[in-house]
Amino acid sequence: MSGSRRGRCREGLGRLRTRLGARAEGRLRGLRGPARARAGRAGAEQPAPGGAIAPGPEGPGGAGAPAGPGPGPVTSPGRSEGGSPPPGGPEPAYLGPDRRPKHTGERDLGDFTTRPAVLRLVPLAIVVGALSAGISLALLDMIGFFTHFFYYQSLSVHLTSPNRSTLGPISLVIPVGGGLIVGLMARYGSEQIRGHGIPEAMENILIDGSKTQPRLAILKPVSSAISIGTGGPFGAEGPIILTGGAVGSIVGQLFRFTAAERRSLLVAGAAGGMSAVFGTPVAATLFGVELLVFELKPRSMVLIAIAAATADALRILMAKAHLVSPQPLFPVPHHAPLFGLVLGGAAIIGIANGFAAWLMTQAVYKAEDLFMRLRPYLHWMWWPTLGGVIIGVGGLIDPRALGVGYNTIHAELLGKLGLGALALLFFVKMAIWAGSLGSGTSGGILAPILMMGAAVGGIIGTVLPGGSPAVWALIGMAGGMGGVTRSPFTAVIFAFELTHDQGSLLALLIAASTAHLVSVLVLKRSILTEKVARRGFHVMREYVVDPLEALFVREVMSTDFYTLEPYRPVGEIHAELSGAPRHHQRLFPVVQEGKLLGVLPWSTIVQVAGEDGDLPVSDLMEPPIAVAYPDEILRAVADRMALRGTGAIPVISRLEPGQLDGLVNHWNLLQARQHLLEEERHRERLLLLRRPPSDGRWSAGRPRPSGAGAVGRGAGTRGEGPGPKAQGAGQETGMGSGPGEGRGAGHQGLPAGGQATTIAGNGGTGGGQAARRWRRERGSERGRDREGPDL
Repeated sequence: MSGSRRGRCREGLGRLRTRLGARAEGRLRGLRGPARARAGRAGAEQPAPGGAIAPGPEGPGGAGAPAGPGPGPVTSPGRSEGGSPPPGGPEPAYLGPDRRPKHTGERDLGDFTTRPAVLRLVPLAIVVGALSAGISLALLDMIGFFTHFFYYQSLSVHLTSPNRSTLGPISLVIPVGGGLIVGLMARYGSEQIRGHGIPEAMENILIDGSKTQPRLAILKPVSSAISIGTGGPFGAEGPIILTGGAVGSIVGQLFRFTAAERRSLLVAGAAGGMSAVFGTPVAATLFGVELLVFELKPRSMVLIAIAAATADALRILMAKAHLVSPQPLFPVPHHAPLFGLVLGGAAIIGIANGFAAWLMTQAVYKAEDLFMRLRPYLHWMWWPTLGGVIIGVGGLIDPRALGVGYNTIHAELLGKLGLGALALLFFVKMAIWAGSLGSGTSGGILAPILMMGAAVGGIIGTVLPGGSPAVWALIGMAGGMGGVTRSPFTAVIFAFELTHDQGSLLALLIAASTAHLVSVLVLKRSILTEKVARRGFHVMREYVVDPLEALFVREVMSTDFYTLEPYRPVGEIHAELSGAPRHHQRLFPVVQEGKLLGVLPWSTIVQVAGEDGDLPVSDLMEPPIAVAYPDEILRAVADRMALRGTGAIPVISRLEPGQLDGLVNHWNLLQARQHLLEEERHRERLLLLRRPPSDGRWSAGRPRPSGAGAVGRGAGTRGEGPGPKAQGAGQETGMGSGPGEGRGAGHQGLPAGGQATTIAGNGGTGGGQAARRWRRERGSERGRDREGPDL
């Protein structure tokens, strides 16, 4: 490469770096510059003794809304000790010196807020796990007892299925009688035993402060055992979750705990019960964290894990004594890891289960709506009896749909059911499950979801290549749980712990995640949260980092506000501020020589000015209810403001006690939300790709401008190229706006003496349409005279 071309290459690279650096710097300045500029002025623009800072635009109802950047240093207070670079100096390395001031609360901030006081809950979590395991295994024995008593006229606690009963049509009366008993227990015992348990546990956590009636720990398992033992198509896990949660809540109520601590113990009991029934401690822990506890804190996660591990340890001991079935609950043959076409089939099954989740949810709540229409004519106590009729008829059509169905699920996972049997099982199970749940009887949903999800996988797997019917059923089971409960991680680990099938983990992840995505897109609420929503409460399942945890007070506090002198009459201040344009400040700091003496609310000024305007400010000022510090995160300040019931508090310096740095109010707190919205909504294209020219050399010219969207307006400008023949210096730009906007700008060499031309284009291609048309016409000349690397 000749020297001149090498020089032009370096020149082009330099301009590219300059443009990218300026663009990134401008973007950063636009996001955080104003806030830091205001924070910097807090150190340099302190209120003069007996003076006032000029008022700026402020939000209604607050003290000192954010003001735009103004003169003064663009550094936060107290940054001098942190090693900040001097203005115009070189930027420090990314892993440079610690910039935090030495004497500040910023150094005390940690990743988590959990304190050693959580250790006193650990022994209680072990107790709760053990108690919930005992009650849960007793519930399984009760289910076995009632099943043997009603369907086989024998006495045994071994868990069995009603589908081998030889009673024939007489068996129709068994679920009807069971529904009648459950209705009476709900009417005269506790109405909370109705339903499948998980929404009731969620409602208890969200509304009732995690306080559960002690009698529920007895009535719920007994009613569920009767309902399932008389043929109800339910699982035992829902009632066990509510019962275990009741045990945890009762233990928590025996001590002086907060509602949050009781919630952790409640969910620990629920997870312990689920772990004891299925032998899935990890999945039970994830289920509690993903669905029930509504927080991601070590305080909750650790207690839930301890309870689940304790319950599973007791289950293992009982299994060795042959009191319960050993783990895994559904053993399947081992096989090589799944890959290739099977993974694509897993995605297809996940999509199908996402729509099946919509169908199951709609079926349950449509059935509930139908029963609600009977309220003027029939008391709800009798509804489970009608649900028993539905169960009995469905059991005559397909007996495999009756009961808890663990043996049927295992048969699906072993590939023992054909296409017709799977299709019949899916529709009969869904009909009797939805009808009986809608009637308000007691029973769980996880086992039916596993059964129907496995049926969907087995049905679709008959036309998919690469996998066996057993594998497709297992993938469908995970997809069904991921779609209906919207807990994909729980679904993957749950399916794995139930089968110990390591070779299917990747396929399980694909199916559960895909089903979860489809379910989220087609359903507003899941089968678990719909009931809570119908009672007037909204459950948000998205957990994100609170923006108040990511910003400091110094970044959003207002430094542009009025201050008062202690000797001034109140009437004079009222007259001055009443005529001030755009005055909305509601709290006024009283300062002397830069020190905060007190605060004076605007309401006090208005009230006293009309009665005795000659009173000085010093006679009326009050000590601040609370103060903030520049190095605090906004979450601590927001909690303090909520606790004290105030909308604005002064910000004082830690290094100079009493020194007023600014004001922070609820409008300033909203700036943290603005940062989050910026991340969620601001779209930009950071890298632009270019096509190589026909001769194989990469052009150093400008990248192709990006299109605007379906609706756009663009303009292209071709500048004059005054350079020599071999090198052009013209500029071409294209800009566009619209949905999915794009913007591009760069340099394009033009022949010497090119006349400046401006052309405009409209249409769906958006910005730069005319510039692109011009380049297509002169494509043979584009970038021939310049060389250089591309991005």
